[in-house]
Amino acid sequence: MTTTENVRNELKTLEDPTYREFHSSLIPGADNILGVRIPQLRTMAKEIAKKEDWRTFVEATDTLYYEETMLQGMVIGRAKMEPEERIKYIRLFVPRINNWAVCDIFSGELKTAARKGKETIWQFVQPYLESKEEYQLRFGIVMLFHYVDEEHIDSLLAYADRFTHGAYYARMAMAWMISICFIKFPDKTMKYLQQSRLDNWTYNKSLQKIIESLRVDKETKDIIRSMKRAG
Repeated sequence: MTTTENVRNELKTLEDPTYREFHSSLIPGADNILGVRIPQLRTMAKEIAKKEDWRTFVEATDTLYYEETMLQGMVIGRAKMEPEERIKYIRLFVPRINNWAVCDIFSGELKTAARKGKETIWQFVQPYLESKEEYQLRFGIVMLFHYVDEEHIDSLLAYADRFTHGAYYARMAMAWMISICFIKFPDKTMKYLQQSRLDNWTYNKSLQKIIESLRVDKETKDIIRSMKRAG
């Protein structure tokens, strides 16, 4: 029995109908969810990444379940390989992303890769930031979360001001990124917000994300609330 078949069988033993119903409600359009929780998937991914044939599993295109795709992304982030090979597998996987959850978990699993190959991954991500595809664009933006630092903050805010995509999950990712920028670089991000050319919806959603943060004080939140645009 192949690793892919073994993975599918193991996932079925972890199926949770109650969690499936809850999780499905958070991911519109996903109808192939078993209901396996993320910590369980991470445990499985750790074991798959140790196997000799993890590449066969990652390359498989006959996945049936949401969790199988999620696992493929997790293994790409965890398996031992050279940076060039990881980039190859990231490029292979990104077109398979068709919901925000797979996108965000996958991007999070690439944190170590982004830290070790900072500028290589930064350059690799750039074309995705111009994608017309909603989830490829979201992938690019969520990957920028690994780059909210002194070296890249100006580039992130400059990119935000060029952002014009109308897709919901891309715009939500942009709002989320701006809120992280504000938490880490409040002065620079406040200056940006005061002259931002973002569309009103994404701008206001950015303010909302900042207000929702537990790392922003009440006085600052009151100022942010006063900056909301009409419409």
